Amino acid sequence: MSAIIRLRDLTLGYDRHPAVHHIDGEIEAGDLLAICGPNGAGKSTLLKGLAGALKPLGGGIDRVACAPRDIAYLPQVAEVDRSFPIDVFDMVSMGFWRTAGLFGGIGVDRKRKVMEAIHAVGLDGLEDRAIGTLSGGQAQRMLFARIVVQDAPVILLDEPLTALDTRTSDDLIKLVGKWRAQGRTVVAVLHDMDLVRRVFPKTLLLAREQVAWGETAEALSDANLRRARQMVEAFDREAEECVRAA
Repeated sequence: MSAIIRLRDLTLGYDRHPAVHHIDGEIEAGDLLAICGPNGAGKSTLLKGLAGALKPLGGGIDRVACAPRDIAYLPQVAEVDRSFPIDVFDMVSMGFWRTAGLFGGIGVDRKRKVMEAIHAVGLDGLEDRAIGTLSGGQAQRMLFARIVVQDAPVILLDEPLTALDTRTSDDLIKLVGKWRAQGRTVVAVLHDMDLVRRVFPKTLLLAREQVAWGETAEALSDANLRRARQMVEAFDREAEECVRAA
């Protein structure tokens, strides 16, 4: 497989303060890659950088074989404003916004694809339901349906299974497997190490910087996991000391 995205000494952050730094590696076409690490390790920050939502503070992201429009990004469900007055069908149809425009209409063929996506995630009969009335699992299924509609070759998922029931998690993981079988590249931020070991062949272990990137069994070795925890804890202690000194 060839590289589809290449990271070169990448540093990302907010207001010029690095949150993750000195990342080097390649995401290959067709990869199923997990991004893991302790809380505060910079996982979501890295995913936002890959999605193009954050510009590098240093180094770079080379999208070797994909453009930004080829990337579908699913944020954490907490970042979705479910008070917005919109129904499931319209939310899923927003997956067409790159080609139809934010306020563009969709024709019969696209309406059919929206209904097929809703069926694929198990939300039949809920297409007219206001998104604010959905359960957490139903809301996540809806967001996965929007990804289906985008039909992108690269898919980025930020904690897609957090606080979901077992059935919903299993259904969505099966969908991820289908995407991989179709040759899509999937990168997901995950906390469930058992799931990662079972489903994801490759893992990037972060602790604000790169701890390991490679085959999952090796990347998530006990030694690497201990090192990741120590690195984040050391950073937190240093940050506390700086605050006190200030």
